[in-house]
Order: sequence, then structure tokens, then C-alpha cells
Amino acid sequence: MDKLIDMHMHTNYSDGEFDPMDLIRKAINANVGVMAITDHDTLNGAKKVDRSASFIRASGIKVVNGIEITCQASKGTMHVLGYDIDLDNQDLNEKLMEIKADRVYATLSVMEQIRRDYDITFSYDDIAALINSNHIGRPNLARLCIKYGFCETVDEAFDWYLTPAKRKIQGLNHHISFPDCFKLIKDSGGLVVLAHPKTLHLEDDELDSLICQMKECGLDGIEIYNSIHSMDDVYRYDQLARKYDLLISGGTDYHGPTVKPLIEIGTGMNHNIKIKRLSLVDELKRRGTI
Repeated sequence: MDKLIDMHMHTNYSDGEFDPMDLIRKAINANVGVMAITDHDTLNGAKKVDRSASFIRASGIKVVNGIEITCQASKGTMHVLGYDIDLDNQDLNEKLMEIKADRVYATLSVMEQIRRDYDITFSYDDIAALINSNHIGRPNLARLCIKYGFCETVDEAFDWYLTPAKRKIQGLNHHISFPDCFKLIKDSGGLVVLAHPKTLHLEDDELDSLICQMKECGLDGIEIYNSIHSMDDVYRYDQLARKYDLLISGGTDYHGPTVKPLIEIGTGMNHNIKIKRLSLVDELKRRGTI
């Protein structure tokens, strides 16, 4: 059976549920042959991968160093994937420390807003654990909302409390610009890919214009295949990739059964993904990365 490719997965070093090595085990069991760990705004999960582990060597799975960085877009924010990056690049690591500090401040601001608007409060111990966790963000608050009985699912927490609260404090968030983000990834030896373009909610002409700008700033590829993309979306983004001579990437955006319960490793949502070849992976092979 041909192996699958999944270039978008998260560990518990960001908002995923599983340790990096456990995530790799699950990927192997899901018949994935090439994968990337793309945690939000951190390299710590990728740094914990031990490629000499016997089960990794025996399976032959290829694990690519990756990251997903949140940056500023014309309308809100966008997510940018970086692949084949130098995990020890000093400039990148220093910027990620700054981003983490900003994320802590933004998350605590959301927490304060839901206290004011909905009288939702958490214990001191839970707040301390949140601040000291590997990754802090609204999914952490969603889990606490579930724990305290304010809702039953992550989606409910976002819809009822977290998204309205974020809108009220939008001006407090400070995200890196996409040209600066691209430069960080490029300077660390990586390839720059726009993640799940559907989440930008842009009309065709707006997205085309943005891709053109991004290409001029060093964009290497587009994530065409994603669990939230329809076949029409895939066709639309494939046409843009061809127009601007960009690499094609794809992945499930797997987090685990709590945060995104409908998404499975390798196959996405209701088996809507089955990637067996990507030009991004071909480029990584050409570079000698995998």
C-alpha cells in the first residue's frame, strides 16, 4: 500500500494533544510515510523528535522540521508554514520568544474579557499552569471552559465566549508582518508555504492579489489540500499555484480528538484527504532533506 503524506500536524508543544514521539507513532499506524510537525509559533516539539529511535528507523517514516507562524494579514491574521528550517537558528528562536510573550498577553486579555462579559473565572492553579504550559492560546482557555462546565466542546467555547471576546480586544494583538515572517523562515533555510488559504475569507481577485504580493516576498508554495478545503477550493488554489509557479503542499492540520475531533491523521475529515505526492515533498527530496 502506498504511504500517505501529511505535512501539517500539531503536538502538545502547541495546541495539539500528543507528545511528538507519540504523534509519530500514530502517523506510522495511519500509514503516513512523510510528515511534518508544524506547531504554532514554536520549534520545541520538532526539537524533541529523536530520529534515531528504533521505531522511526524501522518504519522508514520521514519527519520534516516545520512551524506554523501567525502573522498579520490585510483582514485579520494568516498562518504561514515553514518547512526544512534550522531549528537552532538564533534570529528565529529569539523572535519566537517574543511571539510567545505576546501570545501570553493576548490570551490573558481574552481571559479577562470573558470574566467581564460572562463571569467566567478559573482557579489560580489553572491560570498558573496555563502560563507555564508549552503553548498558550485560546484552545487552552476552551479546555478550561469545558473543565468548569461552561460548555461541552471546544467549538462551543469559541462560538459562545472566545471569539466574541477576541473581537473586543483585537487591537491588543501584535502579529509579525508576513514579509518579516517570510524572511525569518528563509534566513533559517526554510521553505515558505501559505497555510489553509480558505481561512483568509478572500474573494478570488483579493486572494490572487495577495498571492502575487507574497510571491514577490518569497512565498514558495500554497497548502492546497487541507481538511477544511472542498474540491472546489482545491481546484481554485491549484490554479493559483500554477499561475505563480508555486509548490503544492497539503496536510490534515491534525491536533487530536479534543481540539479537532473530526480530523484524522493522514485522511483528514471524513477521509477527504489522501495525499500521495506533493511538489513540496519533491523539492525536499531534491534538497536532500528526506
